[in-house]
Amino acid sequence: MNGRQPFRWELPVHPEAEVAALASALGLTMPAARVLWRREIRDPAAAERFLRPSLAELHDPFGLADMGRAAARLARAVQTKEKILLYGDYDVDGTSSVVILMSALGLAGASVAFHVPHRMREGYGMRTEVVGQAAADGVGLIVSVDTGIRAGGVVAHAKELGIDVIVTDHHLPEGELPAAVAVLNPNRADCGYPSKNLCGAAVALKLAQALFVELGWEAGRRERLLASFLKLAAIATVADVVPLTGENRAIVKHGLAGLRDPRNLGLKALFAIAGLEEGTVPSARQVAFQIAPRLNAAGRMDDARNVIELFLTTDAGRAHELAVALDAMNKERQETQTEIVRSCEAVPVGEEEAGLVFSAGDWHAGVVGIVAGRLVERYCRPVFVLSEDAETGEAKGSGRSPANFHLLEALESMPDLFVKFGGHRQAAGLTMKSHRIREFRQRFAAYAAAVMSREDRVPVLEIDATATLAELDGQGAADLLSLAPFGAANQPPLLVLRGLDLVLTPEVKNGKHLFLKVRQDGVMRQIKGWNLAEAGEALRAGDRIDAAVLVEEDAWSRARGGAGWGLILKDLRRSGE
Repeated sequence: MNGRQPFRWELPVHPEAEVAALASALGLTMPAARVLWRREIRDPAAAERFLRPSLAELHDPFGLADMGRAAARLARAVQTKEKILLYGDYDVDGTSSVVILMSALGLAGASVAFHVPHRMREGYGMRTEVVGQAAADGVGLIVSVDTGIRAGGVVAHAKELGIDVIVTDHHLPEGELPAAVAVLNPNRADCGYPSKNLCGAAVALKLAQALFVELGWEAGRRERLLASFLKLAAIATVADVVPLTGENRAIVKHGLAGLRDPRNLGLKALFAIAGLEEGTVPSARQVAFQIAPRLNAAGRMDDARNVIELFLTTDAGRAHELAVALDAMNKERQETQTEIVRSCEAVPVGEEEAGLVFSAGDWHAGVVGIVAGRLVERYCRPVFVLSEDAETGEAKGSGRSPANFHLLEALESMPDLFVKFGGHRQAAGLTMKSHRIREFRQRFAAYAAAVMSREDRVPVLEIDATATLAELDGQGAADLLSLAPFGAANQPPLLVLRGLDLVLTPEVKNGKHLFLKVRQDGVMRQIKGWNLAEAGEALRAGDRIDAAVLVEEDAWSRARGGAGWGLILKDLRRSGE
């Protein structure tokens, strides 16, 4: 499987008269209205709510099952100065969850500390030895954040030691919930909370909101604190790739707006290191590609406590020092990731292999999840990447999958293979004995073959709308960008432009990036294709093509007085093919 894999384009049909009526009602140009129609947002009132989500869409935190018990127990710990331990995770969602509750409990005057596991030494999840140390330290209450839903044994051990536990998590539960004082998880089967797709930090935010109510704080103060905590919740929501619809959309829209002028010293330092423009609202894409990777790098390459210190420090010099260190770790992560991707791509992959498992003994366990994601993009099938440890005889790794494959269900079909596992539909982690990797590779491939057809393994471009170059002027682009924030379940609009004439033979820059100058009905534009040089090899000036493109913000252009947006190529074909 070498070379560029062709896409299958799925093209919608729009009733132009009805779309025009929607565009008129909303004051939008046609491309944006076509996208809304394609995404089944067809009622003007619903579209208005989508375009301008309100904080009123945030649901009552007491709608989460067990929230009353959780808030009451946490408030009692605050009021009696009982020692509280927050038990988090090492990714952006986990560290953000810790910071939100550390900040909230600190404001309430609580006696609170935190523990975030070291990825290499401890691995994912709660551990009994940490609970044992907490008991020795006199901790009376543990609050898990972004973890714990499958830690029934650890929660039971805490209870034996006289420690109460509140579990806050969003990962899918097992059949039996941990025997905790309270289990806050919108994915509980018995939880009627309307938004099932909250990330861990959003669940932690809900607990903070409920605590403030339980403590009797006045509404104005609660609202100010909510606005402050929404910033971190927005970063975590984007980083954890949960659907940006409903309540999540409101969290991200308002949280990002609050980041126009961040007051937190850690955020200010991080934004400066990442090259984000001062005084502008960062996009979800900038958070996903410039902020989240630097935050995740700590847990991947070193110690995630650096992130928590970054956000909690009141020393500007220390904040800058930590931001520089995170940036360096991210560069190291990128280099390590590239090496592992190359190693995996050197392994022959047959067309008949529906699920892929790559493993080696010298791979950095902190980056295997990202590598798996890159390989899913390349092969369009579920992938696990495992790092083997010769000393322990165990392998740890992560998996990613296309949208049409449920990773966690795949693992649940073969639980005998694993020491432990967990995750979501499209992301999962596992630990297993190394000598069983071969069996896992065979069974995983067989499972994938049984649930995925060959057609399922052809990468698909789900086109939102057709458009013309004339429609994609400044207002057309602005209207499309108004559909942001973009992310899971609300991807950037993908448009097809038909019958474009190449004004010049395509230009390739840096040996990999494709630049097209095209004309349609007298309108001329440039289209950039990142890492798509191969797609333009056979094209020459005068050829006519169809192009699938995104409209993206261009902060570099905007800062230099340019349009502030551009057309980004996703795929192309000769017209008429």
